[in-house]
Amino acid sequence: MTVIVKSSAAPPKSQHGQETTVQIQPLDPAEFTSVVAVITGGWSRERDRALLSGTTVTEALTGMGVKTRILDLADARWHLLAGLEGMTTVFLAIAGRGAEDGRLQGLLETLDIDYTGSGVLASAVGMHKLHGKTLVAAAGVRVPRATRVDRTAATEDEVARIQKLLGLPMILKPVSEGGSIGVQVVTSSRELTAALLNVTDDDLMAETFHPGRSVSVGVLEDPLGTMHLLPPLEAETPNGIYSYAAKRATAACAYYCPARVSPETLQALRRQTVTAHRTLHCHSYSRHDFIVTDAGEALWLEVNTLPGLSRQGNLARMADADNITYEQLLTHILRGARTNRREHT
Repeated sequence: MTVIVKSSAAPPKSQHGQETTVQIQPLDPAEFTSVVAVITGGWSRERDRALLSGTTVTEALTGMGVKTRILDLADARWHLLAGLEGMTTVFLAIAGRGAEDGRLQGLLETLDIDYTGSGVLASAVGMHKLHGKTLVAAAGVRVPRATRVDRTAATEDEVARIQKLLGLPMILKPVSEGGSIGVQVVTSSRELTAALLNVTDDDLMAETFHPGRSVSVGVLEDPLGTMHLLPPLEAETPNGIYSYAAKRATAACAYYCPARVSPETLQALRRQTVTAHRTLHCHSYSRHDFIVTDAGEALWLEVNTLPGLSRQGNLARMADADNITYEQLLTHILRGARTNRREHT
């Protein structure tokens, strides 16, 4: 059974020490009189998650009086372009390659269509985990040590290099996949060798394994750039790995919101989330995933510029714990589409 623990948490504080609150006024259908296109689906390995988000978002927006049209990114190009004809606003309820990596955002900007979420730069860099880590680490965010796997090198040499750099155990995962797809824990040289020989992903990375708890922090940013941080969500799994399978096996996960962390760790999570969001030029909203070690150290793993938006998704769970309804969450995201993309890279 999935367990959600909710309790009142103190509002997050800004970098200047002032408590921040979020005020989301109910959506007036007159704000969006034209049809809003909801782009979902796609061809990535996260297609099922995207379709769930797309269906849920569309139903909620319709219930709020917004006229919608669902478009599947996996459809033929001409069909997508025909569906976008006359559209002024797009709600991105999609994830994965081709959608969360800046390509779709670039198309919409070329067509001069407003869209939800972050722009081309943040999407592209955020999707590439190694590039994202490099940038946020330079800004002072704590990250696990990581390296790209060289698929052109001899397997024996590459195994020796990676093991010397990171030690064992370690995490092996695709550089540009979301939803913890393809994540595996490697505990020996033999396992690493087998993984490099058998894995099908072309672009891989290895990362130091830190035992601990998986914690996510959501951000809601207003048009003036003020950020409201949602209560952090902790996901507890039987083996301590918040994998693709664990995220879908709800009976095997327990969720705690706010996360069971010390005040010091909570402040570190908040501080690093703000830094990462700003450094990567995320816009309107984002979700940041951490591992909190047994010693209480918060290590940033990645950003989700288009996190899942089902009612049972992590972002909705965090919003609910902060007394923000699902409809209010979607209202914030939809309003965030109205921005000058030339000013938000």
